[in-house]
Amino acid sequence: MQDLIKDLLLAGVRWELSDDTIGFSEILSQKTPEINRTRTVSTVVPPISPIVPMSIDTAIAMATRPTTIDSLSRMILEFNHPLRAGASNVVLPSAAKIPNGVMIITDIPSSDDDASGKILSGRAGELMDKMLNAIGMARDSVWVCPWLFWRTPGGRTPSRIELDLSRPFVNRFIELTEPRVIITLGTVAASEIAGIDLIHNHGAETVLPNNIHVFSIYHPNYIILKPDTKRDVWNCLQNVQNLLKNL
Repeated sequence: MQDLIKDLLLAGVRWELSDDTIGFSEILSQKTPEINRTRTVSTVVPPISPIVPMSIDTAIAMATRPTTIDSLSRMILEFNHPLRAGASNVVLPSAAKIPNGVMIITDIPSSDDDASGKILSGRAGELMDKMLNAIGMARDSVWVCPWLFWRTPGGRTPSRIELDLSRPFVNRFIELTEPRVIITLGTVAASEIAGIDLIHNHGAETVLPNNIHVFSIYHPNYIILKPDTKRDVWNCLQNVQNLLKNL
């Protein structure tokens, strides 16, 4: 009997022992308790730790070690930048010393760059090639470096910490290549390299303490959207061409 009562209790039937006789109708009218059907998970999964970017001091220490562009590229790939997890790697081009001493520093990688892993690809790259050809240069005759080596989510404006963490590696790239002229593309590169507001100082020439001449122009993507800016860009590129003849 006890086993039967136990089975009924496990089945959810409520029993009440008393001296009073309870009819079947009363028993049927009683509510059975709700059965907890929540599944108990026996395996505990530890939380995934978020990616913590290294400090700027660590980035500076890392950037001083590479002695070649190839080793610098490898160091950048090992760098725990906060943007690295969500974007493709954009690797610096490997080449010998550029004879004309011209370097292009561009803004954040575009969606085309992110997909291909190449700097200044897609329509922007094609326009950049035409701009260089117009002053007697080609892509393989200049250095090209992005300020950020990973694309920001949705192409948003980079944060201050994201820009500052990349600075030591860009500075090291400049030290290894020793350019005579730097052409910046876009507002970020103009601000970070030359310290100017591109909108109000397009085409401005800035001379850095190490006697590097910096010319700041619109990014090719902006030129595509605003074709009337081509004349201003062309005038600046001619200034670059004339300067190189006299250096």
